Amino acid sequence: MPRSTTALPLLAVMTAASLLTSGNAGAAAAEPSLPAAVFRATHNSYSGDVGGARGPIAQQLDAGIRFVEYDIHDNGYTSRGDYALGHDGPGDEVDHAGNPASDNLGDWLRTVGAWSAAHPSAAPIVVALDVKDNLTDNAGHAEGNLAALNDRLTSAFGERLFRASDYRPGSPPTVDQLRGRIIGVLSGDARTRTLYRRDTGHNPAIAINNRGQVVEVHDSGNGALWYWTGRYGSDGRVSWLRHGRYDTGENPAVALNDNGDLVEVHESENTDALWYRVGRLDAATGEIRWSVSRQYDRGVRPTIRFTGQAQLREIHQSQSGSQNWDWDGVLGDMAVSWSGNGKTADPRYDKTTSAVGASWVRVRTAADRATPAETLRVDTDRVTGDLIRYPQIAFHEFQKGNSAELQQDALFYAAPASESAFITGARQAGKLVRGWGFNSASDATSPIAGYPATDTPYAPWYVQLLDRSGAVS
Repeated sequence: MPRSTTALPLLAVMTAASLLTSGNAGAAAAEPSLPAAVFRATHNSYSGDVGGARGPIAQQLDAGIRFVEYDIHDNGYTSRGDYALGHDGPGDEVDHAGNPASDNLGDWLRTVGAWSAAHPSAAPIVVALDVKDNLTDNAGHAEGNLAALNDRLTSAFGERLFRASDYRPGSPPTVDQLRGRIIGVLSGDARTRTLYRRDTGHNPAIAINNRGQVVEVHDSGNGALWYWTGRYGSDGRVSWLRHGRYDTGENPAVALNDNGDLVEVHESENTDALWYRVGRLDAATGEIRWSVSRQYDRGVRPTIRFTGQAQLREIHQSQSGSQNWDWDGVLGDMAVSWSGNGKTADPRYDKTTSAVGASWVRVRTAADRATPAETLRVDTDRVTGDLIRYPQIAFHEFQKGNSAELQQDALFYAAPASESAFITGARQAGKLVRGWGFNSASDATSPIAGYPATDTPYAPWYVQLLDRSGAVS
């Protein structure tokens, strides 16, 4: 008999197994909406029988668990090529018995995906990613930023993934409508959750080409330069693909041709040196391959445009007055040949707006309710005020004590199981609430948390309590 089964009380095993049928029957009869339902959940699910009695992930799912939590770290991402599971660090408190042999997040996500594919009538499974490190200081996809995390979810779950962008608060889906689906939720590091929802910046600039490719650049306000790449869609919205840090400086501008070549110009921070970089946009991924940074002049407030496929014109302001100066440029192999520098009466280009035919994009900053005034927004010829941010693949979690920003539009709430007032208030407000460390029947509230996350899911008190609460499987 498998190790984890022998450790279970017989009553708990029999009751948990019987609930697979009774839970489905109840869901079919009542069809509760997702926020109104109650689900079995585990805390630190990857720990198996370390510090609890959970068993392997597949066994948890077999027993009706529909919420699993993975703590993840980005330490060593570039060498590992993935995030690592662990409590206080990669590999810490990870039980590999009956689970993947590695600590790689992708392997553990695929375990859930494979189980879900084999059980298409199961109630939706939530995979909570408790982010233990700040992912927003990673310079790009290759270092494990949030675009990479999105890719982990979409590659593991495919069409089974129910995306946050598909959720309609005024018409929440029923449990039955989401059977066979998987839901990702971001927990943990608050800055990571916040910057998944929006981005901020200063002095933004944008460019679009005839292929609908879009590049935005901005400075952080404290010396870092960042980019976003995206695609202008048939609905007039920009879908953002990749995000990363590419240099230091301020006041950037960017030009983009139809081959996906781009030239970026900027000032050095706190000096009047002007620098440029050449980039090559990958049409499939949206990633940019950058050249080294090269100084080409002195001045302030640079702007740039392609005047042909390889021809460029740059216009900037003198560092010592209002006079504008310009350069002509020819794009070569990841470098620009500059010539013809002189004074010009022409105004600098509007770096915040770019147009091709009847389509145009404009970047600006403005608050979105609780977000700061520096929140990056994009307007197009058909849409006004969209946020520049990662595709909302995962839902974000609001925890007690978090900012008003994280509470804004949050469906998933969480707190220690002892925070009864927070849990009941959120449940009464129609939220999906996780109470972690739910290890005693005395932790139960009325209404009970939607996801009472325990370390002992087979304990008779837990099985019976969730049965009485109408937990669905």
